[in-house]
Amino acid sequence: MTSSESTPQDGAQPRRRDARQNRERLLVEARALIAVHGVDASLEEIARRADVGVATLYRNFPTRDDLVRALHDISLAELSSVRDEIAAAPTAWDGIVVYTERVAEWLVADPSLPPILKRMETIDPARGKVASFKTMLSGLVTQAKRDGDLRTDVDTVDLAVLVTMVGSLGTLGGGYTGQWRRQLSIVLDGLRTIDRDRPKLPGRPLGAKEYQAAVHGLSRRATRAASRGAGAAPGTGSGTGSAADA
Repeated sequence: MTSSESTPQDGAQPRRRDARQNRERLLVEARALIAVHGVDASLEEIARRADVGVATLYRNFPTRDDLVRALHDISLAELSSVRDEIAAAPTAWDGIVVYTERVAEWLVADPSLPPILKRMETIDPARGKVASFKTMLSGLVTQAKRDGDLRTDVDTVDLAVLVTMVGSLGTLGGGYTGQWRRQLSIVLDGLRTIDRDRPKLPGRPLGAKEYQAAVHGLSRRATRAASRGAGAAPGTGSGTGSAADA
């Protein structure tokens, strides 16, 4: 065979590259829409914004939950270094602080995560972030109590709930998002035993006008979202079954 003759592999590499790029665009647009509309975001709109056909979306993610799982696994990989940070913490309490700060920051940075995590708890709870940190966090809680740093009536589920609450500020946007470190410090202060030093809170609280502006911003966003939802075409909305049925 001469160099001028084509082989069956000619063109395969560009096709594979295009397929990867299509998948990446679908994931990016899915994350953006889920951040606004939740996991019931229109699959057709995701495909349109990714500039691919709906059939391409279905080939990559046969069901809506397959798409959610893919987004979840990518995001969870971003937390892989947190385990090392926790292990390097000088005390169990410091390990708890690292866990809460890193997970809250992770959630705030990506407003699509709260609805994705909520859905994962339903479809595959053993795969969730809380489950992946459960053993390590349980050990930290036990040791921090022994050290006298953590209230004796707090457990690992309390920490998971509290960090999720603080992290959900990212879904509110506006002035709320920048408040997460201050609010987390208040939460951590409440978890400590009463004879421990109280560190100074970071940042500053929102002023009355700033708070009102943030609340009004939420109201406007909710109104716009409701208007868009009312104008959506039938068949582009919710459902967690087959993507082909959505």
